[in-house]
Amino acid sequence: MNAGEKKVVARMISIYCRSMHGSGKQLCDECNALLTYASQRLERCPYGEEKPTCASCPIHCYKSDMRQKIKEVMRTAGPPMLFLHPIDAVKHFYKERQRDRHFAAKIKSTPKN
Repeated sequence: MNAGEKKVVARMISIYCRSMHGSGKQLCDECNALLTYASQRLERCPYGEEKPTCASCPIHCYKSDMRQKIKEVMRTAGPPMLFLHPIDAVKHFYKERQRDRHFAAKIKSTPKN
C-alpha cells in the first residue's frame, strides 16, 4: 500500500492528538489505536493503489465509530496540515483528486448487468 497515504494519516492524527489531547511527541492511547486501525484498513483495502478516497468509496471498511473519529481528525487536522506539512498536504490532495476522478471514470465504464 502507498506509504505516502500512511504518512499523511499519521501526521494528521499527530496534529489532532496534540491539539485535542495536549500530547507531546507521543500519541495518546486513543489516537495510537486509531492510527493502528487506519493503517490496517489502508493495507487491506481491496482497491490497492487505485483506492478512491474513503468518502467516495462504495465499500465502507471502517467501523462506524472509527469512521466518525477519522472524519473528526481530518476536519480538525486538515487546515493546520497545510501550514505544518504543506508539500505533503498538496501532494495528498492532488493524488486523492486524481484517484477519485480515475475511480469515477472506471465505475462509469463498467457495464451494468
